[in-house]
Amino acid sequence: MDCLRCMDLEQVFEFKLSKYSEARSAAFYQVSTELAARKKVDMERARNDLEEHQLICLAVPRQPFE
Repeated sequence: MDCLRCMDLEQVFEFKLSKYSEARSAAFYQVSTELAARKKVDMERARNDLEEHQLICLAVPRQPFE
């Protein structure tokens, strides 16, 4: 990937995904799922930002229509 925006968004997504995974595996998750739910929302937003950018990014390879 040559696009700096793609790389940045991918790094943000990976970070948010790791934070969500940490929250899910934490011992307090059984007591309160609110933190994990917030982390999941953050992770999904980061994934959506990345996917939306990739739809318009010229650096992302496209599959030709058949």
